[in-house]
Amino acid sequence: MWYYLIILTLFMLCMGLYAFMSNHSHLLNSLLSLEMMSVTIYFLISVVFTSLGLELFYLLFFLVMIVCEGVLGLSLLISLVHSHGEDYFKLFNFIQC
Repeated sequence: MWYYLIILTLFMLCMGLYAFMSNHSHLLNSLLSLEMMSVTIYFLISVVFTSLGLELFYLLFFLVMIVCEGVLGLSLLISLVHSHGEDYFKLFNFIQC
């Protein structure tokens, strides 16, 4: 039974990776696909940990890391929109100081 869940989460992980690689023109799309991959990995780890009977304390630590990654990405998005006015990557010149 849990083999199907692992296959489903691996499929979701591949779809998140595809979305990250194909929608790289906007920062918000990239952040959403990264969050999808993070939540999928969290679900995969929780399925494996519960099926093997391991301790779930590490899931809480991983969830805290996912939240920190999301907050960091949103703060970068806000500062980028504040300084440049939009999150479209192709209009930026990152070489200037």
